[in-house]
Amino acid sequence: MEKTDFLIPLNGLAAGKTLYRWTAGKEFFEEFENSDILDAALAVEAEAEKSGHYIGVDFHISGDLTVECDRCLGDLVIPVDSVGRLSVKFGDEAGGTFQAEEDGHEVVVVPEAESDLDLRQIIYDYACLALPMSRVHAEGECDPEVISRLGCRQAPEESENTVSPFAVLKDALRN
Repeated sequence: MEKTDFLIPLNGLAAGKTLYRWTAGKEFFEEFENSDILDAALAVEAEAEKSGHYIGVDFHISGDLTVECDRCLGDLVIPVDSVGRLSVKFGDEAGGTFQAEEDGHEVVVVPEAESDLDLRQIIYDYACLALPMSRVHAEGECDPEVISRLGCRQAPEESENTVSPFAVLKDALRN
């Protein structure tokens, strides 16, 4: 990964819209020492808009992240599709700090002396937040050997002979 990846030059940014495209792979997540993400193939598109003193950045992250299945520990590929909207403000606060949302945009405060907006941490955070809390294969797709050793069974399929204790409540709602 090049040093210019995920950087938007704030000082030299032309008025209007500028489009940036990057990819985030396994190496990107290794920089953050994230042991949860085993592999990645993400495409990141960022559109920076400058109008007077206003700088806004809209970005879209799409692709796949590979993590361990919480049930069988096998590789699980999870599709990611996330968007973010940022407003850049200049101030004396620490670089890259967030403030409350403003018109649907998260506000990023950048020190006055900073010449670039580094989106690496923001892209990392949005990608990780796009992952579900429970990371498991679809029913029946886990490694059968691991499942048998764990003593887990697949959920029994309901048959017509199975009587649910909630059947009476279901009928009561219909009346």
